[in-house]
Amino acid sequence: MPDSPRAPDAAHERLRDAYARRQVVAYAWHAPSHVYIIQERVRMTMAMLRAHGLGNLAELRILDVGCGQGYWVRELIQWGADPGRVTGVDLLQERLDTAARLSPAATRWVLGSGADLPFPDGSFDLVLQSTVFSSVLEREVRDRIAREIGRVLAPAGALLWYDFTYDNPRNPDVTGMPRGEIRRLFPGWAMDLRRVTLAPPIARRLPVFLYPLLYPVLSALRFLRTHYLGILRSPAGA
Repeated sequence: MPDSPRAPDAAHERLRDAYARRQVVAYAWHAPSHVYIIQERVRMTMAMLRAHGLGNLAELRILDVGCGQGYWVRELIQWGADPGRVTGVDLLQERLDTAARLSPAATRWVLGSGADLPFPDGSFDLVLQSTVFSSVLEREVRDRIAREIGRVLAPAGALLWYDFTYDNPRNPDVTGMPRGEIRRLFPGWAMDLRRVTLAPPIARRLPVFLYPLLYPVLSALRFLRTHYLGILRSPAGA
């Protein structure tokens, strides 16, 4: 069973309410927009992990902060991570229950907050955050999450980052994470950030028969890419 979180604050309650209101997008795995976005992200993520000496995931202790239903955890396991060395943390029990049902039994799931991680210092070699910081509107809570990530990372560890660059005017519960904000959150860290992911509203509107031609052309335009993907290392790790 997942461990219990410490007492939530008002920001945690807001996040829980926001996630409860947010409808889960019913992505069709065969839809070209979803396929192209996922395949591009997988290729670039694996290339960045290799480039930073993190290609052998089986050797790494891995933490996914804000793991949701465990999508990234299962991806990392498919790429070679040892399920027994992978931990997911999330605020919502129902998401953890789904993650546990879909994932290898050895994977650990913890009910808790990224702002108060229940792990000793230096517990992990790789920490992942995917669209967590953009979901936290309160600057002080983002600061706490960043400090906690730095605390639980081993000195030579790395943070795998994937998050929105821009605000979403249609969703007041998220805020963009531009490069300057990432630098503020992790001062002095070495940052290898790449702009990725063709804006989903554009990707979904492309004619199906033109995807092989148009998607690579449009995704090559930096201003149409909506996310940063990257590897961050603390001054000690860098």
